[in-house]
Amino acid sequence: MNLNALTESPFNLHISFHKLIAHFEEIAATQTGPKADYARSVLKEVEPFPELKNGISNKNQIINNTEIIGHLLESLFPEILTHNEIKAVSIPYQDILFNQTKRFEGILKSAGETFNVAFRDYNEHQFYVMACCIILDAEYGTHLNFSKPLYYDIPTADGVLKHYRILYNADFLELTPTDKAVKLTQEDIDLLMDNFNNIDIWKEKFPVGSWDLRGFGLMSLFDATVESAVSSLKGTLLGREEENINLSEDIEAIFRSIYRIPDLHVGFLSFDPDENTFSLAPFNEQLKSFLLPEEIEAELCSDTLCTHSLTTVVNEKIYFAISDINKYLAENPTSVMARRFKEQGINSVILAPVIKNGKMLGVIELVSGHKGELNSINANQLDVVMPFITDTIDRKFTDLQNQVQAIIQDEYTSIHPSVYWKFKKEVDKYLQFKSHHKQYNLKEVTFTNVYPLYGQVDIKGSSDTRNNSLQTDLKNQLCAAIALTEKLCVSSGIESLDAVSQRLRSYEIELDSAIKADTEQQLQQYLEQQVHPIFKQALVLEIENCPAITKYFEDADKMGDFHLQRRKYETTVAIINERMASMLDKWQVETQSAYPHYYERFKTDGVEHNLYIGEKISPNKPFEMEHVYNLRLWQIQVLCEMELEHHFNREILPYPLEVTSLILAFSSPLSIRFRMDEKRFDVDGTYNARFEIVKKRIDKACIKGTTDRITGIGKLTIVYSNHDEELEYLTYLRFLQSKGMLKEDLEILDVEDLQGISGLKAIRITILNDSSLPSKKCYTYKELLQEIDPEEMKYQKANEPNTPVE
Repeated sequence: MNLNALTESPFNLHISFHKLIAHFEEIAATQTGPKADYARSVLKEVEPFPELKNGISNKNQIINNTEIIGHLLESLFPEILTHNEIKAVSIPYQDILFNQTKRFEGILKSAGETFNVAFRDYNEHQFYVMACCIILDAEYGTHLNFSKPLYYDIPTADGVLKHYRILYNADFLELTPTDKAVKLTQEDIDLLMDNFNNIDIWKEKFPVGSWDLRGFGLMSLFDATVESAVSSLKGTLLGREEENINLSEDIEAIFRSIYRIPDLHVGFLSFDPDENTFSLAPFNEQLKSFLLPEEIEAELCSDTLCTHSLTTVVNEKIYFAISDINKYLAENPTSVMARRFKEQGINSVILAPVIKNGKMLGVIELVSGHKGELNSINANQLDVVMPFITDTIDRKFTDLQNQVQAIIQDEYTSIHPSVYWKFKKEVDKYLQFKSHHKQYNLKEVTFTNVYPLYGQVDIKGSSDTRNNSLQTDLKNQLCAAIALTEKLCVSSGIESLDAVSQRLRSYEIELDSAIKADTEQQLQQYLEQQVHPIFKQALVLEIENCPAITKYFEDADKMGDFHLQRRKYETTVAIINERMASMLDKWQVETQSAYPHYYERFKTDGVEHNLYIGEKISPNKPFEMEHVYNLRLWQIQVLCEMELEHHFNREILPYPLEVTSLILAFSSPLSIRFRMDEKRFDVDGTYNARFEIVKKRIDKACIKGTTDRITGIGKLTIVYSNHDEELEYLTYLRFLQSKGMLKEDLEILDVEDLQGISGLKAIRITILNDSSLPSKKCYTYKELLQEIDPEEMKYQKANEPNTPVE
């Protein structure tokens, strides 16, 4: 029993049974029979103890009268319910308990002699304000409703913390003011309502001992362990954004309360759907796993779980329980999972998948050293807590994903979705080491055995057009400057204008021949330093040519007429690039669904693109060479479509520029590595570098023995190095000819020897411009096989000589 009132309270406490005694007095006076006889016997027993009616204020008075108080309260504490109800006499919101039921006594006894009952999450300030609110509601008719649920947290004998919700019956209590009570106005009540935290104001309006609280209350407890544990779990999970200290221990304590298993432990496995692997929690180093040894960073799901558990947890996404590890291991002697549990002294286990929006995030592991404690039945108790766990883990993964994205953007730049998983894996490893306070340097990302595809749509004659537009603009500016200079020679009297005029005419003659690399820079420098100061001086002097000078400066502005041809050229290139790039991007989105592959493009004077496809880029999907063939066929069709798009829209361009298309065939797989310094992928290794060398040199290559370029307007050119590549691409072209996309004028050309490279050949063919590709999709390699006998293709390849690049 405790009789420890709070040190300060507006109440003078008087434990009294006057209302109950008055009730018995009424029955004895007005009724007959057993009830009246019982009432008279109770009144006779309590008659020698007037303090029971007048009020008890001393702890010893309760201790000395325990038996009599028990008889007096017998009707409220039926003997038949004493082992079922958790009940006692108490003063509401005061730490006073006595006359407990047998069940309540047993609970307190199991908690140990050193345990003292105390309200959870309440302090003396809150209790003082709560007492004041009781007075305000009872005497002034307010509805402040400050009280919140009260709990006792009481441990069992084996250390499991249980949570009991407290309910009060205040029918036997009476509230009266003393001479210290303060009469409150509405202004006082309004002041209190706005000053919860100011205890001085509350004590001013409700001085200590200003009200008598006389009587007793009935306290009833019910076991709310699960509900309270769920609430605590939610608060624990939501309240630990940065702080991870003891988080694992807190969660384990909560789960032990729910399951009432003192040796229950909690683990967590993170699930990676891209690689189908399990790993330790990347967001909290304290969350260990009992399935995955600490020395293993990640492990295939099939290596961690047995077939049955893997199917249940990962595929079906439902709970999996083993109530007896020894029995399970005897029935499944090869189970790595059961053996790992057994080695750690675990004898029963529940595995619970964490699912958010149909996506699996990981697996919660509940384990116990006793068999039967965890089983498929009590696994369903997880239903009440999994929503909170799922939301928290999802939030943690989202935060982690944001960190990963930030590091990738910082260290690797923007990454194509097809290879994002591998960068994520590297950053996850970095963050995992960081969470364990270990050093780890981000590594370069490499993909081996991938097949490259390269293509470009180049703006033909872009350099000449750029020079011509520049030349035209500079000539127009020189003509205007010369005309103004000659007029000023006559009207202004400014010295040295003759020399300036002659110098400008020499620049004009120079522009009539081929423009040099530094011509524009020299001319602009001369105009800025020698000519424009003279024109500005003439404006200050208000010479008669001022309107012409003003017009000159307007035209010399970047948006003026002296930049007209350059703007038209730049606009034309921008339109072509944007149109070609957007088409390529759009078609790329569609073809990624056939088989994920890496894609990048660049805008120069035209649009280039690189594709890399292989098993290493998408390890979770079965890879066949058919995927490579399909992508090569797709590439041809997309370049044809881009050519057609330009053909039908070139008339609306500011400059009537043409484009040419080129594909580089390369049948051997190679390796690519992400260059950290350049923030881009590049081929890896000396041998593979030949591919990059060929890419850089073929766009300006000529047909061997001529000065004609291998590319042509309205034509598609495919450069290759051996006979197998020739046969493969001829097959694609014949198929597309049959679909009315290409003409019959196919040419096979020898490419001139390039620096360090010889033996290249090219196929060139005209794209039909009286039709367009079907809008739904490209033709696929499967459709090609339906029309061309694959056995014939194999025979041709097997019997034709192979001519590699020298």
